[in-house]
Order: sequence, then structure tokens, then C-alpha cells
Amino acid sequence: MKKILLILLIAFGSSAPVFSQEPPLSPSNNPANSKLLKPETSEMNWFMIKDSVKVQIGKLQTQIEKKKNQIFIITTVEMKQSSTKWIDSTIVETQNFKPIYHSSYNQQRDMVLKFGKKITGYYLDKQTKNKTLISEEVHKSFFDSNFYPQLIRLLPLEDNYSTTISIFDYNPTAKIDVITATIRNTKEVTIDFNGQKKSVWKVETTDDISNNSTLNTYYIEVSTRKVLKQEIDFGGRKILMELTE
Repeated sequence: MKKILLILLIAFGSSAPVFSQEPPLSPSNNPANSKLLKPETSEMNWFMIKDSVKVQIGKLQTQIEKKKNQIFIITTVEMKQSSTKWIDSTIVETQNFKPIYHSSYNQQRDMVLKFGKKITGYYLDKQTKNKTLISEEVHKSFFDSNFYPQLIRLLPLEDNYSTTISIFDYNPTAKIDVITATIRNTKEVTIDFNGQKKSVWKVETTDDISNNSTLNTYYIEVSTRKVLKQEIDFGGRKILMELTE
């Protein structure tokens, strides 16, 4: 899903904030509560905010299937100006969310990653027809970048909670390596959602995918840990996704 969002985002370089020197979260250093992640199908409307007016540009559906040893997450995006669906699939281990598989298909490119002793797969740029075969070793523990938005709602959230998360995100123009996502701030607030007052964790995050220039804000319901909405601020522009109920 992060790859899909980046198609619409324009990166503006900035310096990353400085946080504690504690090791970043990873499958080998994982305080998340896996019991909070339940099988579900959810749908969010996707808006661009223009002059304080919401203009719907698409919608996305997320399916989560939880088995004994593996969790399957499939995200399907439909854009109003495109007849082609964008589909991302992620498989992780149930116990510690160690990545197993990630595929992403859209109009711009196809990508498949298989995680093991090596990261193998391919990246196909549909504009240039250039296909890059992937076979790399990474000697660090990490989460798949497509999974970490799900990981956030499973963490031991509290006021002023902040941490870094070790993630892997494939970029065909950069050296393959593990990068970092950062939870900058967490605060319990009350929002109006579909005419009801909801107590939520407001969690602000950035990541190295956008050089920490894009601010993602998640509004996670305290009682259910559902993401009720997500705001993405980049270069003076804003994208909003809201859960449909």
C-alpha cells in the first residue's frame, strides 16, 4: 500500500528528527500484540483536499485473513480516473510478523518480493519495459514496508509514545537496504466520526521512503484498534482516507 500512495506523492527532502538510540522495532524486537489483529474486510474512501473541500479520487479495500502460521493482507485500490485496479498482497508470519511475500500490481509497474535467506523477485517498469531481477541478502531484521501501517495499531500506544521501526522497501534506483519508519508522536484525542464521538490514538509517522518529508497521521480507535481515518500531508497538499461503516 505504501507503494500505491507514493505514486501520488511528491517527495520534498528534509532532515529526519532525532529520537532515542534504542534499537528500532523489528520481528526480533517486537512489542506488538498480535491478538489485536483480527480477520476483517474494511473499505476506505480516498479524498484529495482542495481548498478545504473533499474531492473523492478513489477507494480502497483491505482484506485480512489470519491463519495459524501466516497472515494474508490484500489491498485493492480503485481510482475514479482509472479502469485498472491496483492490488497489493502481503504475507507475514503470525507470531512475529516476519515478512514472507509481497506483490504489487498497478499501471506503472509490477513487483514481486519473496523473503527468505535472500530477498528474491522482480520489478517490471511498464513504462520502459525494463525488468529488474532481484536477488539480495540483507543481514538485518525488518518488517515489510507494506505491513508497518498495520503494525502501528498493534503497538502499546500511549500518550507521547514514539519509536522507530525497521522496514524494507524496494526502490529500483537505490541500493537495497533496510530503512526506517518513525512514530513521532502519539496522543489520545476525541474526534467526530460519522456523527459520533470517538476516542482515538492520533499517531504521527514519517519514513525514509519520502525522506521523512511526508507526514502520515493515523486515527486509531482506542477500543477496537481500527484505523478510522488517515491523513497524508506532503508539500502543502493533503490526502484523506476515511473508513466506511
